Amino acid sequence: MLDYFVSAAVTMLVVLDPPGLAPIFLAVTSGLSTEERRRVAWRSSIIALGILAMFGAIGAPLLAALGITLPAFRIAGGLLLFAISFEMVFGRRTERKSENAEAMMREHHLHHLSVFPLAIPLMAGPGAITAMMLLAGEAKGDPTRLAGLFVITALVVAACLAVYLAAERMNRLLGVTGNAILTRLLGVVLTALAVQFVMDGIRAAFLTG
Repeated sequence: MLDYFVSAAVTMLVVLDPPGLAPIFLAVTSGLSTEERRRVAWRSSIIALGILAMFGAIGAPLLAALGITLPAFRIAGGLLLFAISFEMVFGRRTERKSENAEAMMREHHLHHLSVFPLAIPLMAGPGAITAMMLLAGEAKGDPTRLAGLFVITALVVAACLAVYLAAERMNRLLGVTGNAILTRLLGVVLTALAVQFVMDGIRAAFLTG
């Protein structure tokens, strides 16, 4: 059982990669105040945890019932991530924020940002969801192992939240110019990650087909 818990902890840490989320969080929340960033961090973490817990509990039978394969899920996640990376590279996000300056529109934007791309697909993405379903399957219905898996997942998501909250310090160090450069560079990185998701999905589809 100890081996299972260690394997689950290492797998979820590697898949979610909390330290790697800090610069991406800064990039996609550029232009937000400290309080708004904090709210987005909490919401996205809670949403991601809920999604991962749900897929750990009923993910495999749910996708099977809908006729959705894991490769198709991975391709969809890659395409969604590509859309947001395109906006980051060309500065469309900043333009849209300046156009939607009214309070209610901004609140809507914060809710949207918490769900996409932070909760999905950066935290609860195809890799994390797949890992969660596989680890839940390895538990073979053992309540202790399943409970341990959910606790481990909650702790890893909490680590992501801590990274998000600490990212504000990095934002102050970078300044306006540094954040603009970082947003473009990470947009390119996210584009490559999105393409990799799609390629992995296509490869897996051919192998399973």
